[in-house]
Amino acid sequence: MRRLRSTMARPPVRFLYSGIRVRDLARSIRFYRALGFRIHARGRMEHGGEWVHLLFPGSRHRVELNYYPRGNRYYEPFRKGTEFDHFGFYVADVDSWYRRARRAGGTTVADFVEGKFRLVYVNDPNGVCLEAFGPARPRRKPRSSRRR
Repeated sequence: MRRLRSTMARPPVRFLYSGIRVRDLARSIRFYRALGFRIHARGRMEHGGEWVHLLFPGSRHRVELNYYPRGNRYYEPFRKGTEFDHFGFYVADVDSWYRRARRAGGTTVADFVEGKFRLVYVNDPNGVCLEAFGPARPRRKPRSSRRR
């Protein structure tokens, strides 16, 4: 079977992880480690939430555990089916990915800079959340429309 290649170069995009919301971060880590996952990275978000990336031996795709404490702007009580948080993509050009997602029918959930990264969250037409993150670049200044 022959593969068709696009004649237009696309910016590098990597499907990096699937994020799930957890009620108890320590208990969730113990569970996934018992299944063979290993902690790859962890951190705290500027808004107070915590995340942990887990890797399964032999796989490059990560599971991201997200914990949002009560009072956090992303906290909400769990209801059946709300545990999935978002799919995460690393993109070299956030603006390009964001434009493409909106043109395809995506709706903006959030767009902000945290440290060195710009994070954009878009819901697909079914309400599934996608995150694209990549290097934060200074916003371009609008061109002056001065007449000569």
